[in-house]
Parts: sequence; C-alpha cells; structure tokens
Amino acid sequence: MLAPAPKPWIMEIAPYVPGRATTDDGRKVAKLSSNENPLGTSAEAKEAFRSAADSLERYPDASGTIVREAIAEMYDLDPARVIYGNGSDEILHLAAGAFAGPGDEVIFVRYGFSVYEIAARRVGAVPVVAPDKDYATDTDAILGHVNERTRIVYIANPNNPTGTYTSREEIARLHAGLPGNVLLVLDHAYSEYLDPSEDDGGLALARTAQNVLVTRTFSKIYGLAAERIGWGYASADIVEALHRIRLPFNMTIAGQRAAVAALHDSGFVAHSRAHNARWRAWFAEQIASMGNAGLRPVPSKANFLLVLFEGRLTAEAAYKGLMDAGYITRWLPGQKLGHGLRITIGTEDDMRGLTEALRRLVADAG
Repeated sequence: MLAPAPKPWIMEIAPYVPGRATTDDGRKVAKLSSNENPLGTSAEAKEAFRSAADSLERYPDASGTIVREAIAEMYDLDPARVIYGNGSDEILHLAAGAFAGPGDEVIFVRYGFSVYEIAARRVGAVPVVAPDKDYATDTDAILGHVNERTRIVYIANPNNPTGTYTSREEIARLHAGLPGNVLLVLDHAYSEYLDPSEDDGGLALARTAQNVLVTRTFSKIYGLAAERIGWGYASADIVEALHRIRLPFNMTIAGQRAAVAALHDSGFVAHSRAHNARWRAWFAEQIASMGNAGLRPVPSKANFLLVLFEGRLTAEAAYKGLMDAGYITRWLPGQKLGHGLRITIGTEDDMRGLTEALRRLVADAG
C-alpha cells in the first residue's frame, strides 16, 4: 500500500536532543545540561510577563514593535532591520530556508551547534563540516571548504558546545575571504557573557555588509528560555527575505513585554555575567587540577565548560556518576564528543557539589 514518503534529506536529519531535566529514575536534580541562567530571571521581566495575563485572548503584535525598538535603541540599530523569532533557532532556520536549497552547501565547524546541520538538511542543502583547531574555529579550514556551491557559513561565537571564542580580527578575516553571495551567520547566543572588550565586531559588520546576519537570544543571560525570544540583524534585503518565511505571531505578548524589561535591567545582566565569570574560572581551575587523571577544560567564554575525559574515568561514566550524585550534565556522543561533558555554570552550591562528586569519581576510577 502506498503512503506519503518524506523527502530523503529529511530522513537524514538526526533530531535535536535537548538537555535532560530529570535522572533515569525520574528525580529532579541540579540541571546543568541546558546552559540556563542559574540566577533565574530579572524581577522586572517577571513583572512584565505577569502584566500580560489579561491579554490572553489577543493575538500578539505580529511586527514585534516594542522588541525591535528596544533592541534598536540599546545597540544603535535600525529597528526595521531587526528580525525576530521563536528563539534564535527560528532565525537560524530562516537563514537556511531563504538562502540555501537542494545542491547548495552550508559550512559549519566540527563541534558546532547541532541546529546548523538540521537547518541545512531541512532544506535539502549539503552540510559541510570544517575541521576545528583544538576545539576552536579554524578560519583557514572554513575558507578552504568554500566553493561555487557554498551559500551559508554558520559560526557561533562563543561556540556551543565548546565555549571557544574567535577574535574580532579572525571574524573580519573570515568575512573578507568569503564571496559576496555567501551569507555569514554569526550566532551570538552567548555574547552577553563576554567582556565588552571582547566584541567580535559582528554587529558592526551587519550594519554595513550585505552578507552578514547576526543572531542573538533572550534564553541565556536574560533567563527567558521558556518564552523563546530571539532576534537578528542584517541588511534590509536579507531581513525582507527572512520575513517572507517567518512564522506569524512568533513572539507572545508576555514574551515581548518580558524581553523589553529584561533588556533594560542592566543590573541583573551585569550580576549574571559577574557570577558566571567567577564560577567558570573557579571550575576551570578545579578541572585543571585533575589533569593527572586525564581531565582537561577547554577554554570557555560562555556560561558552560566543556570538560574532556582523556584518562581512566570516561565521560560516559562521569555523566552517569554525576547524575547519580544529583547533577545532570550534557554528554554529546551524537556530536562526536563522547569523550567530553558540557557542564553549565550553576550556583555556587551546584559548582562546589558537582566538583566534589567528580573528584570522588576520579578517585574511584583509580
């Protein structure tokens, strides 16, 4: 009997696997698997969210006016060139949907964000993986894979899941080496965790270049993961193309209000950044002190640390042992990182408790 058949490139997609929230036996424990803000959400953003309770029967503003204008004011941008989405994930998919298709190629780095491959395959494009440089982005490797079929290059900076950072000079060199018809997508999901001096120049490029799209999210430092608010900035022509396939009403009323309030609460953002910097540095030192047991931290500029297990204690064993101890981390064998755990920077109690549990596992492994 005949039945509808999905396109073959759809069946080649490995579905996205989110970070777990519970243990194998159903316990809710310290969740350090999804890079959420351990300090929660700004009180101002929560109040703004609650203010929408009397508007549940109304469709949200489909043009996202208050969000676009707040973002434009914050970053000195043209509000008409701000694209918005259901998290930055939607915008990453929009880029592939508008600028790539069957036979085209989409480049991203090894150990890059898994959504890039999904976005490419979803439209029938061919994903092309450029080698890394010790888990970091290698500009020359990317440029070496560019050809007449290349349509998009995705770069996360800082990168997920490695946390590595590409300098302003390297981003500029990458952009200069790309043909004008190749869209450079700079995924800045974790950019708010950077020191202001570490700006990679992406927004400056997007202001003037015709082939640069920068994406950002309210899910991470702003603590609004539940509301799925993302945005991007690019030339008027790129944004017009993205709008043609953007989902209508893709940001809720409550989400829009909360996003604007979160954007204006600079104190909460600064506190979150400082907390993350302190405990990321502390945790990296703790992991480095276990180097004799084969543990190695990958230098991170994000709100997580990728810990490599190159000794007797394997990443899989550490993942299961930490879960038993009450800490869920992210083990990523599907991204060829079976030898590593991506661990979100949590509260002080989270980081101290997890580190103690990890030291016990190291000792038990001999």
